[in-house]
Amino acid sequence: MGVNSAEKNSKSPVSASTVVQYLHRGWCRGIGLIFSPELKVILITSLTTSGLVLGIQQVGGLQPAELSLFDRMTQLKPDQNPDPRLLVVGINEADIRTQNHWPLSDHVIAKTLASLQQHKPQVIGLDIFRDIAIAPGHASLQAQLKKTNVIAINYLGNTEDERIPAPPYLAKNQVGFCDLVSDPDGVIRRNLMFVSDGTATYTSFALKLALYYLREHQVPAQLTEAGEFQLGETVFARLRATAGAYQTADTAGYQILLNYRSVSNAVRVVPLQQVLQGKVDPNWVKGKVVLIGVTAPSAKDLHYTPYSSGKQGNLQMPGVVIHAQMVSQVLSAVLDGQPLFWFWSDWVEIAWIVGWAVVGSILGWQMRHWLVLGLGGGVALGILVGIGFGVFTHMGWVPVIAPALAMVLAGGSAVAYRVFHYTFHDALTGLPNRALFLKHLNRLIRQQKRSVGFGNGQANFAVLFLDLDRFKVVNDNLGHEIGDQLLIRTGQRLKNCLSSSNTLARVGGDEFAILLKGVSDLEQATAIASQLQQEMALPFWIQDQEIFTSVSVGIALSQADPNHQPEDLLRDAHTAMYQAKALGKARQEVFATGMRVQVVRRLQLETDLRRAIEQQEFQLHYQPIVALETGKTAGFEALVRWQHPQNGFISPAEFIPVAEETGLIVPLGQWVIRTACQQIKQWQTEFKLDSALMVSVNLSGQQFTQPDLVEFIEETLAAIELEGHSLKLEITESVAMNNVESAIAMLVRLKALNLQLSIDDFGTGYSSLSYLYRFPVDTLKIDRSFVSRMDDAGDDAAIVQTIVGLAHSLNMNVVAEGVETAAQLARLQTMQCEYGQGYFFSKPLPAQGAKALLAAKTCWLER
Repeated sequence: MGVNSAEKNSKSPVSASTVVQYLHRGWCRGIGLIFSPELKVILITSLTTSGLVLGIQQVGGLQPAELSLFDRMTQLKPDQNPDPRLLVVGINEADIRTQNHWPLSDHVIAKTLASLQQHKPQVIGLDIFRDIAIAPGHASLQAQLKKTNVIAINYLGNTEDERIPAPPYLAKNQVGFCDLVSDPDGVIRRNLMFVSDGTATYTSFALKLALYYLREHQVPAQLTEAGEFQLGETVFARLRATAGAYQTADTAGYQILLNYRSVSNAVRVVPLQQVLQGKVDPNWVKGKVVLIGVTAPSAKDLHYTPYSSGKQGNLQMPGVVIHAQMVSQVLSAVLDGQPLFWFWSDWVEIAWIVGWAVVGSILGWQMRHWLVLGLGGGVALGILVGIGFGVFTHMGWVPVIAPALAMVLAGGSAVAYRVFHYTFHDALTGLPNRALFLKHLNRLIRQQKRSVGFGNGQANFAVLFLDLDRFKVVNDNLGHEIGDQLLIRTGQRLKNCLSSSNTLARVGGDEFAILLKGVSDLEQATAIASQLQQEMALPFWIQDQEIFTSVSVGIALSQADPNHQPEDLLRDAHTAMYQAKALGKARQEVFATGMRVQVVRRLQLETDLRRAIEQQEFQLHYQPIVALETGKTAGFEALVRWQHPQNGFISPAEFIPVAEETGLIVPLGQWVIRTACQQIKQWQTEFKLDSALMVSVNLSGQQFTQPDLVEFIEETLAAIELEGHSLKLEITESVAMNNVESAIAMLVRLKALNLQLSIDDFGTGYSSLSYLYRFPVDTLKIDRSFVSRMDDAGDDAAIVQTIVGLAHSLNMNVVAEGVETAAQLARLQTMQCEYGQGYFFSKPLPAQGAKALLAAKTCWLER
C-alpha cells in the first residue's frame, strides 16, 4: 500500500493518456478551490461587512473615532525641536497685570513693534485684532503697522456681522485672515491657506508670514494646472473632504492637514514684558518670523488640538502658537524638505478596508477555538494599528477604525456562518453531512410526489451509498492524519466526477452518499457508479505514500410508494452497500427487499458475537498438519468454531468478517492464542512429547497491528510455560504487504520469542519477491486453490513446484493446504514438500478427537 519516494521515481514511464487525466483532474481541483464553499463564505462575509462599514463611514459614523485615533497617534509621535526661524512674543497673565489694562493700548503694541524692529526681524505678525483704536498711542501704532514687514490679522467670518477687519490704513498685502479651522469636535487639525469668494482671493495669516519670509529665498508661488498650490518644488496637496478618515469635513477653500511640531516646544516663546524691557537676545529676532499674540488663559484665545483630545486638562494651545506651527509647517516643507501629510485615493482606501475584512473572515472561518480566535484577532488588530501608526510617522493618514470594524464584523459573521454551516456540513471534508443530505432528499421526494409522473414506476433520482474498502487498515497502519487526508481527497475526487446538480455528502466515518438527480433508469445509475469506482481505483499520493483503495457501492432508486421517507431510501442504499462488501468489496449492488433481512441478521450477529466473546461460546477445532516424509502428525492448525445457543453452528466465513469490521477480532484472537497454547502444552505433558509438536494460529490484520501483540504472546507463553517454538503464527500475504517496513519490524520482534512464523495462502496475494527474503519467516503455506487443481492439465502443478523451490532457496519449509487425494499427496512428495494439510488426512477435529489421534500415534501414510 505504501512505497517510498525512490520507488515512486523508479516506476515505468507514465502514458500520455494518464498525463492528460491527471492534468484534467488538477484543473478540476483548481476550479473547485476557486468556487469552494470556504472561498464563497470569505468573499460574501468580507464584501457584505465591508459594504456596511463603508456605508457607515460615508455618513460620518466613524469619523469621531478616527479623529480620536488621529489625536492619539499625534500624541505618540516624537516631538521635533523648536523651529529656530520663529519667535513668539506671548502676552501672558503677568504682562496683563503689569500693564493693568486689557486690551492693551495702542501705545504698548507700538512700543513692542518698535523694540522688535530694532533687531531687524524678517517679518512680524500681529496676532491681535486692532479694528478699534485703544488710546493712547494710536498714531505711533499706525506708523509701526505701515512698515512693510508687518502683517496684521483679520477675521472673515461666515457673515458680514461676524467679520473683524484689519486697521483700514494697512495695505491689502499686509493683512491675512485668521485661519484657525475647527473640526466638529472643536479640535484644530487643519490649516486653511487661502480662500476665494469668486471675485478675490484671501490669504491666511500664517501663509502671509511664510510667503514674506520666503521672499529672501526667492521661492515662487503658483497654482498648478491641476489647481494645486505650489511653493518652489513643494506641492501642498489639497485636503479632500474624504481624505484620510474624514468624511464630513468642510474643506472649503484651500486646506491642508496641520502637522504639529510639538505640544509645548514647537517655537521659542518670550513674554511681552521682556521685549519691552529690551531683554531679548537680538539673535532670537534678527531675520526671524516674529508673532505677537495672547497666551494668557484669561484672554480666551486657547484652542483644542490633538494634544488636548478629550478636552481634559490644560493642554489647550494659544492661537498665536498654532499660527506659529502653521508657519513652521510651510517653511519646513519648502526649505527643509519635510514631507507633508499624504492620503490614499478613495478606491485604495476601499480596497484597504475590504482587505482587512477578508483577514477577519479568514480568521473567523479558520480559527475553531475561541481562545485561538481571540489571540489571532488581537494580533491582527495589533498589526493593523501598528501599520496605521507606522504610516502616520511617515506623514501618511490612513483609516484604522474602519478596517478594524470591518475585520471584527467579518470575523464575527464568518464565525456565525461557520457554526451554522457545520450544523449541516462535515467539518473534515466540508461536504454536506447526513442531516443536509436528508433535507435535499426530502425536498426531492416532495417534488416527485407533486409531479404528474409520480407513481408511474420510473426512477427520477437515485441514492448511491459508498464505503471505502480497507480504510481501517490505512488508519491503523499509516496513522489518522493520512486517513483524514484520504477522506478529504476522496471527497474531492468524487465531487470532481459529479455534476453540480448532484449532491455529495459524507454521512459516516468512511461513508459517502450521492443524490443523483434526473436518473431515468437503473443502467444510468450503475454506469455512474462504475465511473466512480474506476476513479477511486486510481492511487492516491499522500505524504509520499502511494495508497490504493476501492469503494463498495449500494444503489437505491426512488420509490413510487408515497410513504417512503428519505431515511428509508438512504437506509436501502446503505443496505445494498453492505451486501456489496459482503460479496467481496470493490463492487456495486442494487437494493432488493430481501437485503433488509440480511442486514438485520448481520446486526443481530454482531450483538450475539459480543455476547459470545463475553460468555466464551467458542471452541477450537484442530486440523492435523502432517509431515509428508514420515506420515506423522507434526502439529495442528487451531480453527475457531461457534456453536450458537439458539442458532446452532455458525460458519467462520459468516462471523469472522463481522469480527474484523467491528474490532472484535482482537479479543477473539487473544482467546484463540491462549486456548491453543494451553491445549498444546497439555498434550505435550500428557503424551510426553517434545516441543516439536506445535500449534498453528492465524493472525488477522488487526491483531498483527496491535502494539501490545508481542507482550501479550510473551506473557501467555510464560504463564503456560510453553516454549515459543511450539507456537506458529500465520499471517496472509496481504497483511504482510500493507506496510512492509512495519510488518518486518513486527515479525522480527515476534521471532525474538523463538516463535515459528508462516506466510498463509501464499500465491494469492501481491507479495513482492524483493521483500520476501527480508521476512524472518519459517514457512510458506501454499493456498488450497493451487493444490486442488494439480490433477488438472493446467499450470497449477508448476506453480506449486515453483513455490516449493522458492521456499527452499530461502531456507523455508512448505505446508500445502487442501490435500484431498492420494495423487495430490504423491505429487507433493515428489516435489519435496515438507508438510500437508487437508481432508485426505483429517477434517478439523474437536480437542478430544485430536487427542485420540495423538494417542493412536497415527501414521497417515499407512492408511
